[in-house]
Amino acid sequence: MTSLSVLRVLDLSEGVAGAFCAKLLAGFGADVIKIERPAGGDPLRRHGPFPDDLPHAEKGALHLYVNAGKRSITLDMGQRSGALIFRRLVEGAEVVVESFPPGHLTELGLGYESLASIKPRLVMTSVTPFGQDGPYSGYRATNLTAFAAGGQMAVGGEPDPEPLKNRGHRAEYQAGLHAFAATAVAAFSADATEVGQHIDIAAMECMATMLEPHVSSWACRKRDAGRRQGSVESTPAIVRTVQDLLEAPQLRTRGFFDEIDHPSAGRQTYPGPPFQPEAMPWQAARAPLLGEHNEEIYCNELGLRHEELVILRASGVI
Repeated sequence: MTSLSVLRVLDLSEGVAGAFCAKLLAGFGADVIKIERPAGGDPLRRHGPFPDDLPHAEKGALHLYVNAGKRSITLDMGQRSGALIFRRLVEGAEVVVESFPPGHLTELGLGYESLASIKPRLVMTSVTPFGQDGPYSGYRATNLTAFAAGGQMAVGGEPDPEPLKNRGHRAEYQAGLHAFAATAVAAFSADATEVGQHIDIAAMECMATMLEPHVSSWACRKRDAGRRQGSVESTPAIVRTVQDLLEAPQLRTRGFFDEIDHPSAGRQTYPGPPFQPEAMPWQAARAPLLGEHNEEIYCNELGLRHEELVILRASGVI
């Protein structure tokens, strides 16, 4: 395999981490099918900000960014017919990305072992806050929880006030970036060996790996370098504001930003990829409308009749 264009990815994830992993796979050429709830779709669709501050299910900024380049279908895998359809989709896929609580897919009869019996070379990437096992694995968590549990809030800010976190979804984006790298490596391995694997990504661990300087200090000096110390000195910043970033000649010259038109959100500016491999140019594309590709995938690719699609829609399966 020399390009991700040979991969079909089923993206079951909800939240930033798994979606960002699948977004990168799509941007570098993979055919990513976003599988969403029939009622409302991915909750990120309703996460602002929104263009002109008008909430709309197709205009949520996070959805427009992390689901870019994917095709969207709706499917309730909790229903028996929905699970059967999903298993048919797996037959034609190389990768599944999911972010359900550990054990959820197994309860549906769709865990890794079951799916690998359909497609032995399947790569499944599970992205969760704490991983598939361990005492925290069943805990619910947010980006803030993973950020704090991974030690990042202990090393920033002033020593006396309450701990602080960076704005945004840093822990989730880091988990998604690690998930992308691990998935790409596993997919290349599966192409060579015809043997797949289950990848376990924990956002807490992704945060903890970034503490290497502090861990080394403790190991060598037994000094608690994790106490929040604040900044040592203030240095002039090359980029001071978001507007400066958007106008930075270095990023503009390298074509980092993408201008993408969307049928509901209009034309917007989006960040590009975090790296640029020469052999796999970035493919900027818009986010899909909810269920936009139902007919294309269910009828044209799986061979369902339009009459079957109507029945599935009426019963809430799609």
